[in-house]
Amino acid sequence: MAANLQVLLDHRPTAKVSPANFRVAETPVQAPGPGQVLVRHKFLSLDPYMRGRLSDAKSYAEPQEVGAVMGGGTVGIVEASNNPRFKAGDAVVGMGGWQRYALSDGRGLNVIDAKAVPIQAYLGPVGMPGVTAWYGLNKVIAPKAGETVVVSAATGAVGSVVGQLAKHAGARAVGIAGGPEKCAYAAQELGYVVCVDHKSPHFAEEMKAALPNGVDGLFENVGGEPFAQAMRRLNNFARVAVCGLIASYEGAPTGLPDMRIFLVKRFKMEGFIVSDHLSLWPEAIGELAGLVGAGRLTWRETIRDGLENAPQALVDLLHGENFGKMLIRID
Repeated sequence: MAANLQVLLDHRPTAKVSPANFRVAETPVQAPGPGQVLVRHKFLSLDPYMRGRLSDAKSYAEPQEVGAVMGGGTVGIVEASNNPRFKAGDAVVGMGGWQRYALSDGRGLNVIDAKAVPIQAYLGPVGMPGVTAWYGLNKVIAPKAGETVVVSAATGAVGSVVGQLAKHAGARAVGIAGGPEKCAYAAQELGYVVCVDHKSPHFAEEMKAALPNGVDGLFENVGGEPFAQAMRRLNNFARVAVCGLIASYEGAPTGLPDMRIFLVKRFKMEGFIVSDHLSLWPEAIGELAGLVGAGRLTWRETIRDGLENAPQALVDLLHGENFGKMLIRID
């Protein structure tokens, strides 16, 4: 009988997360029961929201259970099925967690076309990150042609899609990323008119130079100093989509600006969680898959091999050591 490799949360981090918070286990692979599907995973998605689930503090998502398999998005192949919606050989996307195999009753599991689009793209530009980008840009910022949209973490799984969608909408996309290599990629491949390096000692001055006409839309993934610098340059009636605050997940909290700015600038700031808007996912995924299929949407991946390396990869993701979407290739 095949072994199911699993990564469990051993204990919650008291400060910064480390690989020591997890443990690897092997269990026998179970045959599917009535109505169940057995999936062998190919790729695991690693995402910043996972850091919040490691805490037992109240949040928009339930805390990760100690001693249980870590939750996470996966793509894989159906090995056996007793569910009429699935057959052996189907490529599927779901929330199978940090393990080689998963049994599912079919809820939250969807068949995907792994021929038209690479299978792991359903964890990136045609998956949750892509839908997050689509929703925040189109439904919160709603840019008009000629407006300036600033995107922090511009080369990440979400930000890389936001920049390209903003460009397709006729907006002037300005990125913020960490390091010259990421900034060059943002400008040369993702369509940003300019990308500002937040690691530069002249970051504030370079932000000012990049935004001569101010900021009409801000897609915030980072918090910290990039957020503060962008907020200082908001135009009247700007729209701010707060998607993530990764700089604060293991660092200093990101504070709100002086509340007078809300009155003076008459801007809108909205935090959002894409799982609150599941009714819009089919529309978003259809549009994103069409752009990928037509070669009008590009992305980049950081792939680590081996499920046992997922804990260290999560640590690296939280410290910005990924370039694009962070994935674990299971085998």
